Amino acid sequence: MASMKQAHLAKEKTGAEIYEFYIDINAFGKGYQEFYKRVREEGIYFIRGKGSEIYRKDGRLIVEAEDTLLGTPIETAVDMVVLGTGLTARGDAERAAQIFGISLSADGFFMEAHPKLRPVSTHVDGIFVAGCCQGPKDIPDTVAQAEGAAAEVLVLASQGEIEVEATTSSIDPEICSGCKLCMEICPYSAIDFLEPKGISVVNEALCKGCGACTAICPNKAARQRHFTQDQVLAEVEGLVA
Repeated sequence: MASMKQAHLAKEKTGAEIYEFYIDINAFGKGYQEFYKRVREEGIYFIRGKGSEIYRKDGRLIVEAEDTLLGTPIETAVDMVVLGTGLTARGDAERAAQIFGISLSADGFFMEAHPKLRPVSTHVDGIFVAGCCQGPKDIPDTVAQAEGAAAEVLVLASQGEIEVEATTSSIDPEICSGCKLCMEICPYSAIDFLEPKGISVVNEALCKGCGACTAICPNKAARQRHFTQDQVLAEVEGLVA
């Protein structure tokens, strides 16, 4: 659709003869199929085939391709070739994800908490995603998502008070050896290291009580509130009594 838009503008402003080489056309959005028909009616040529080679001949560029609908090879002489490349995530997205403690999808974009129930939220409270940082999007989708993210921010700002997780973790400074294993495994970046004392501490405003630090701590210095060993044993005894 982005290529069609650019072709439409070029045709409108310059009257150039334009060829669109494509493999498949997915005009999936509102009014997109109508726009596809419109640019065809404007005189833009759509050729189903992938350009195999581009070279210069007599001062012009020659595009070699195969029209897969007709099953015949073609050569088209043009003055300019525009490559429609795919959108990829920024190179520093991983670094930003580490700083803010949010997750990345398999293709390198920032990941939302839930694609349907929380499409603009992340697993870190107060951090939201909108637009192409989450994945390739067009302008209408980006605007809609930005409005949703702004609404989420207004909800937080209007509360006055923010409820934090009750079942947070804590680290006993007398036992902590400063191995930093808890910092490496914490998915919410809720653990800091105090250099002068050589111990780790939990930021309760960020902690979600997942228990990852409790499980990995070799000295058992990390503990979960309301899930201490005595409390868990008492619950087990209550079930079997």
